[in-house]
Amino acid sequence: MKTAVKFLVARLSEASTYKGIFLILTATGVVLRPELQAAIMAAGLALTGLLGVIAPDPAPVVPAVE
Repeated sequence: MKTAVKFLVARLSEASTYKGIFLILTATGVVLRPELQAAIMAAGLALTGLLGVIAPDPAPVVPAVE
C-alpha cells in the first residue's frame, strides 16, 4: 500500500500527469467551461506545490567508484 501511495504522489507531482488527464478527458468528449478548467488547474498546481513543500527531497545518487 505504501508503495502505491508513493507512486501516486510521484505522478501527481508531475505537470505531465495533469496534461495527460485533460487529454484523456478531452478525447472522451468531456467539455468543461474555461473557468472550471482554470480552477482545476489552480487546484492541481496548489497540490503540486504542497507536495513539494512537505515531501522530502530524494537522496542524491552517488556513483560507485571502481
